[in-house]
This record gives sequence, C-alpha cells and structure tokens, in this order.
Amino acid sequence: MASQEIKWLLTEKYQGEKSEAFFSDCKRLALGEPLAYIIGHTPFINCKIWLDNNPLIPRPETEYWVNEAINIIKNKSTLSLGLEDTSPKVLDMCAGSGCIGISVLKEIPNARVDFTEIDSDLIATINKNISENIAGVSQAEVIHSNLFSNVTGKYDFILSNPPYIDESLNRTSQSVKDYEPYVALFAGEAGLEIINRLITSAPEHLSRGGQLWIEHEPEQIKEIKEIGEKNNFNVSTHKDQYKVNRYSIMVLQ
Repeated sequence: MASQEIKWLLTEKYQGEKSEAFFSDCKRLALGEPLAYIIGHTPFINCKIWLDNNPLIPRPETEYWVNEAINIIKNKSTLSLGLEDTSPKVLDMCAGSGCIGISVLKEIPNARVDFTEIDSDLIATINKNISENIAGVSQAEVIHSNLFSNVTGKYDFILSNPPYIDESLNRTSQSVKDYEPYVALFAGEAGLEIINRLITSAPEHLSRGGQLWIEHEPEQIKEIKEIGEKNNFNVSTHKDQYKVNRYSIMVLQ
C-alpha cells in the first residue's frame, strides 16, 4: 500500500482527519481495492467524475487523447463543420462513467453530446456526472444501448474507450481484474470483438467526413487499420503521453 495513496485518501475523503472510517478504508486499500473507488470520485480533465456503481476507472491515457479530440472538435466547430448548424454532435460510445462525453460538454458548451452504455446500473452514474459537472445542461441524452442498438441519427464525432484488453497478453493487474467491471475491460479473441462491431456499424451513424476515435491495445493496430479501411475509413494511429500507440482516428471518406 503506497504511502502516497494513503495521503490522497486522507486528504480527498477525510480532509486530514484520521477517523475510524479512514482506518477502515486503509484496510480496503491494503486488500487491493482501487483508491478511486474508495474515495468515490476521480479527476478527469476539468471534471470531477463520480464512480457510483463502479464503472471503469478513467485513466490518464484516455484523458490524453480526449484532450486531443476536444481540440479537434473545437477547431471543426469553428470551421462550422460545413453545416448550417455549427453545434458539433458527439457520441460517447461505451460511456461507463461518462467521463469522455462530459469533458467534451464541459469544454465545448455548444456541443450536443449523447452517451451510450450497456450496463443499466451506470445510466444513473452518467446522469449524476452530467448534473454535477455541467450547469443547466440540456444538450445531452443518456441511452441504454448495446453499441448502436438504440441509437438513431448521425454524429460528427464518435469517441469510444471500448472493452479492448486481450486477455492472452496477461498484463492486467490483479486489482483491476478483481474490482473493475469485466465487461468494460475484455472483449473476446485478441480483445477485438467490440472494436470490430463498433467500426463496422459506425459509418451509418457518422455524418460525411465524420470521425471515429477508438482507444485500443498497441498490438491491435494492424487489425484495426484493416477493419477500418474495409468500412470506408481513413485510419491513423497515435501515441499517448507514454509513447505507446494507444488510439486511432478514423475519418469517414
């Protein structure tokens, strides 16, 4: 149990008071429970993301590429996206806590952002995070959906951190396996099951020139490029802040 984690717990949850509850939480930490779940929330870009019902904990790698996406969306919005309506339409697919879409809403107030999530328990979590971070938001809808099953209409951007871990690589920590949702982590053979479905279905839900951003394993680049090109995407892969090939941008041709 890292001393820094204990300091964060004491500061963030207990405002420096070493109460009985604090020591109880220290035991949870020692048993491997993630600090973010114990505290109950985590920072993401300029938002405070609540983790009610234990969604996937947002990672710095995701924060990195979402920042990049926000900059691109802002620029495209400035250029009006070639549309009469200059409000960018964004879909946070496999939303989990909603951290991706909420960050977009926070940074781009005129954006229309929808969220899809397969776990019905997390619908309330996403709605809470919207209301806690965005004052008076009206341009958002949270959809209980298995990928695009309940999605209608088209978007300018689809942003997704889908389940993509390849179990055969065997590099997922025990704490993650024990506490974070399996359905948000792992996705069949080579971790590509959900990614394949997502890329294949995305074109009918993207406007002309629309972009699909996907987080993935560095080992999945070749397959993702092949799937993307078969579905009329121009695919480019990019490194995260740790110089790991972590996400791909697909532009619909």
